[in-house]
Amino acid sequence: MPTTKVQRHRAIARLIASAELHSQHELQRELAAQGIRTTQATLSRDLAELGVLKGSGGYCMQDATPEPSGDALDALARRLLAGAEQAGNLVVLHTPPGQASALAVQLDRSSMRGVVGTIAGDDCVFVATRTPSNAKELVRRLTVGASPTRRKATA
Repeated sequence: MPTTKVQRHRAIARLIASAELHSQHELQRELAAQGIRTTQATLSRDLAELGVLKGSGGYCMQDATPEPSGDALDALARRLLAGAEQAGNLVVLHTPPGQASALAVQLDRSSMRGVVGTIAGDDCVFVATRTPSNAKELVRRLTVGASPTRRKATA
């Protein structure tokens, strides 16, 4: 029985969330193992439609709609955040190489209070906030449960 686009998208999202996949070929193979046959062209379109990002750590799902609760941002920060430094109303977030854009996109989509904007490099995200207290709150929120080495704040 042919697989619908919705079923295929759900399977892709589950695979990316549960496994570290680095290529469309790997993803295509995993889908085939679940009985979902697809062409590389279709898979490429699916990844674009789902907002999937690719970094050195493999594919990463990005939710297309902001989540007021910020659950997606918190989950991604727990996975990718290597460190956070505050300087006044500015914050620099450190990530593994190739992962900064994923964190910046999710931060932009979260509509977090006080965040003016982000700029992502390869392994760090520059975040401008309205006030130093907004910056402090951002560092606190993203480093909750993190080891003290992941948090560094200066006023």
